[in-house]
Amino acid sequence: MTYLFIGGLVVLAVLAAYNYIRKRDRRLLMRSLRWLVGGLGALIAIGMLLARRIDIAIFVGAAAFSILRTGRLGPFSFDGPAMDSGNISKVQSYRFIMELDHDTGAVSGRVLNGRFAGMDLMDLGEEDTRILLSEVEGDADSMSLLQSWLDANRAGWQEYFSQQDASAPSGGTSGNAEAEAYDVLGLKPGASDEEIRTAHRDLMKAVHPDHGGSSYLAARINQARDRLLKQ
Repeated sequence: MTYLFIGGLVVLAVLAAYNYIRKRDRRLLMRSLRWLVGGLGALIAIGMLLARRIDIAIFVGAAAFSILRTGRLGPFSFDGPAMDSGNISKVQSYRFIMELDHDTGAVSGRVLNGRFAGMDLMDLGEEDTRILLSEVEGDADSMSLLQSWLDANRAGWQEYFSQQDASAPSGGTSGNAEAEAYDVLGLKPGASDEEIRTAHRDLMKAVHPDHGGSSYLAARINQARDRLLKQ
């Protein structure tokens, strides 16, 4: 009976340890295992050295050093889970494919079908975005993905569109507006379309909310790009 009781306790302890490990971050567990195995190997190497088994001490010591220094032992990596693509989620609809990086929170997207097929959503200006919204209006899944991308990368886009729709553009200032657009993008008059697109993309990365930007600045940059490309 005593052995049965002890065996039951061991089984319960193993199950409890398994449940605990399963709930932990795999990368943290692998990192802990790296130092545990490497440290144990170093102790064994020291023990073999004291026992005058120099051949075994050299072999085990080299393995322990490799584990502690690089996190690898031959083809096996103790950092493997941190290097795979498990921290990136992909979602696809008829119109879009989106990727969410769980480590950074960044959301990227690409158009699969329609007028802007093959384009990165980050390259689309205000007018293009409006057209795209109207194109996917009948596709609930695609609309949901596009709105999620806009919420992540164009904070305040709905309010901005509403304000733009509510106010009519003033006339007679096209020359000043064009000069202002060049100033916003940091370009000189006469810049090529490629220079405009490059400046727009670089500035949009800088004003991303993750970098302390704002939806107002993003809107100004998009307006400047659209105006100059139309010229």
